[in-house]
Amino acid sequence: MSTDRVDAESKVSGNQANIPARIRRQLDIDDGDQLRWSVEDDGTVRVEVVHREGGSFANFAGYGGDEETDAATDHDAWGLE
Repeated sequence: MSTDRVDAESKVSGNQANIPARIRRQLDIDDGDQLRWSVEDDGTVRVEVVHREGGSFANFAGYGGDEETDAATDHDAWGLE
């Protein structure tokens, strides 16, 4: 009698495999997240979910200086002398 637990299965197509919906929901996997793979000495495969931190500007704190800026004018004039 086998005691191996199977939560879900998926097929490999080319070099890609789908993550079953139930597993995605349980691990809160979303577009943009990454999977970090490792193979243990006994052949066990481990997958770690690395969640993205939000959008492209998730860590952007903005301008913290003392001067007022005009981004449109500064942008349009950039590189012109």
